[in-house]
Amino acid sequence: MKMRAVLIAAALCFAAPARLQSQSNLPQQPSPARNSTPGQAAPQSEQAAPGANEKVDPAKAAAIRRLMDLTQTSKLGDNVASYFTGRVRTVMSQNLPSDRLSQFMDTFSKRFSEKVPSESITNAVIPIYSHYFTMEDIQGLITFYESPLGQRVVKLLPQVERDTQNTSLDMGNKAALEVLQSMSDDYPELKPMLQPRNEPGAGAAPGAQPAPQPNPSQK
Repeated sequence: MKMRAVLIAAALCFAAPARLQSQSNLPQQPSPARNSTPGQAAPQSEQAAPGANEKVDPAKAAAIRRLMDLTQTSKLGDNVASYFTGRVRTVMSQNLPSDRLSQFMDTFSKRFSEKVPSESITNAVIPIYSHYFTMEDIQGLITFYESPLGQRVVKLLPQVERDTQNTSLDMGNKAALEVLQSMSDDYPELKPMLQPRNEPGAGAAPGAQPAPQPNPSQK
């Protein structure tokens, strides 16, 4: 059960290093629910991604592959394997001696690669790109990402995303602490929790914990 829980959590938390994800207003076309109770949505893993079953023109597929290479999204399969291998190693290192762990991980890595070859993930992603982007879109994006600015974006955007998320979390933590402090007269139970850490008997102040770090999306 512990292993299963970790793998499920890993699947939910993994963030692909795609640089072309549109964050809003994408049409949602989930597949009909399979093996689900009427009135309940099927688990996300049982819903086909929009465009997943669409045929892609070979010329467009080739253009998408070029775009994925330029944006380093073609490394997604390798990143998936690396991520899940790391998660499994973390769990199994607590349950196996080191001499057995090495053999276990060799077997796991080999079988995982056989189950989900890196190229199969690229092949699965191509119809999704095709669903959301026209051939003209893809060609325009290729032109941009082939430019010096486009390559600079590919190089710097991961750091921009990390810094942006950390800044947002820091601002959220500070705001939450200030709001709780302003409510402490009406809710005296908050006062012990809001005492500074270095005071004897003080509880942990909300927001005093380090801001949670985003899950690595790519190496």
